Amino acid sequence: MKTNRTMLCVLGSMLLFTIAAASAADAKKLKFNFKDVHANKTAIETDTYAVNNAGVIAGDYVDSAGVQRGMILAGKKLRTIDNPKNCNRTATTGIQLYGINSANTAVGWCVKLKSQTDLAFSYSYANKKLTPISYPESIATDAWGINDNGVIVGDYTDTAGNQHGFVKIGKKYTTIDVPGDTFAAARGINNKGDFTVYAINSSGGWDSFLYTSKGKHIKISDPNAGSEGNVIHGVNNKGDIDGVYYDSIGNQVGFLLHGGKYQDVKDPKADNSTRADGINDNLEIVGRYSPASGANVGFKATTTQ
Repeated sequence: MKTNRTMLCVLGSMLLFTIAAASAADAKKLKFNFKDVHANKTAIETDTYAVNNAGVIAGDYVDSAGVQRGMILAGKKLRTIDNPKNCNRTATTGIQLYGINSANTAVGWCVKLKSQTDLAFSYSYANKKLTPISYPESIATDAWGINDNGVIVGDYTDTAGNQHGFVKIGKKYTTIDVPGDTFAAARGINNKGDFTVYAINSSGGWDSFLYTSKGKHIKISDPNAGSEGNVIHGVNNKGDIDGVYYDSIGNQVGFLLHGGKYQDVKDPKADNSTRADGINDNLEIVGRYSPASGANVGFKATTTQ
């Protein structure tokens, strides 16, 4: 397979933009209506990571035996995706689905039993087929997002132990790195080919960017973020973005960037942590929150103006 390395430092002709919180003064404040998402009655934890325009959710759940299983949830209809035989099944290493497109093809990863490294795959809802995804000459691969054209984004670990983001179009992989930062990952992608990237900066905080199909690299910085920064997650076909920032005391707070304005996404039942993970064109957001006691709970938030 042919690989290409893309470095921001050699893209001098491409512009770097920062989207300010007040860049669109006429953007209206959205209201969020949160609803808990439970995989089934046996689940002791449900994690919702992606949602397509039909409202179909991808993620995982942990059953009463502590086994983590992938899930695709269409309304109340649950499709459970069990682990490949060579993957762990524990509550943090089993199958996790992080992206889903309009064909209900999902992508995700699990942890291999023997090597304890990450194994990525795509899952076709239509034929129930798992297809491995492995960046060439890597020791681990994670798949995070997929668009309707089948383009996949994620990250991989090279043989020296360094992590890089990637974009996969057909059989061709392109590496994504952020100069001066480490631990890069490409997280979400829309049908235009715009995709999200996060990485760790020299201060140990998170930097986030939107890479557009037109060659622009837009820095995403929630003004409420503390020194740990923010981690970008999803981007829809209208350019809306969600993710999570770390406040001044390190709590996770979900955010939505819509119409040029940043807005908090905080489930009212959360103790001190809410993540916004997936977003669709209808401004439906999925994620998870941490209650005062017990395991994480998935949510789906609808928005109104």
